Amino acid sequence: MTPEDSKPSSRQRALWRLRAQLRALYHGESPGAVRFRLAVIGVDLALIAFFIAAPFLRDTRAFLPLDLAVAAILAADMTARALAWRSLKSWIRRPIVMIDLFVLLTLLFPTIFINLAFLRVLRIWTLFHSDFFWETVGHRFDDTRWEDVIRAAATLVTFVFVATGFVYTIYVGDEGGVSGYIDALYFTVTSLTTTGYGDIILPGITGRLVSIVIMISGITLFVRFAQALFRPYKVRFTCQVCGLMRHEPDAVHCKACGALINIPNED
Repeated sequence: MTPEDSKPSSRQRALWRLRAQLRALYHGESPGAVRFRLAVIGVDLALIAFFIAAPFLRDTRAFLPLDLAVAAILAADMTARALAWRSLKSWIRRPIVMIDLFVLLTLLFPTIFINLAFLRVLRIWTLFHSDFFWETVGHRFDDTRWEDVIRAAATLVTFVFVATGFVYTIYVGDEGGVSGYIDALYFTVTSLTTTGYGDIILPGITGRLVSIVIMISGITLFVRFAQALFRPYKVRFTCQVCGLMRHEPDAVHCKACGALINIPNED
């Protein structure tokens, strides 16, 4: 092999330059990179709004073009993120990426995955649990009480819309009174809060099981949100001896093993 053969081709050099530029935009700290990431997050929020509004737009002529346009935007963003990541294999193995890939699949084949379209709102969870969001918008609240609160709230909201979409997809027009998306949302919220007015009831044994799952899961997530909001705040700092990650803000020793810890303080 000659030295000329070992040199990278023009395509390889172009790909390396592209990956370097994308890495600077998606992971850099320059003002331009921050503005770019803020724009990406704004697009993400617009996509989430579309997913929530999709049940109301499904019967309109504009729905399919919008659906394909959203698929193109999401595919472009995910491709750019993959190129900006250090390794494609490690990127694709991340749970958040797998969820986004599934969302993209429902967008690319809307007629095949029409009954699973309600799972697109999982994008709420992936956005607010991503390092991309916290390194850009939430960096001031990273590793604080508010990070826990926002993550718990995002999980609760995601569950509400996923459960609503499931009820709407499976039970709309069936016995029990679910005649539209608002009815499905109303049933989900009343079940989650255990109010249970009884004006909307899912039919059959399956309907009762679904109601039980919504009640138990919803209450669990709501309690988790309340704990994040009201429980005493603890600092995240890994003990080098036992690995305990949460400590009192003024802790000097690890309460699990008694080892001396040195928690950074901005004051």
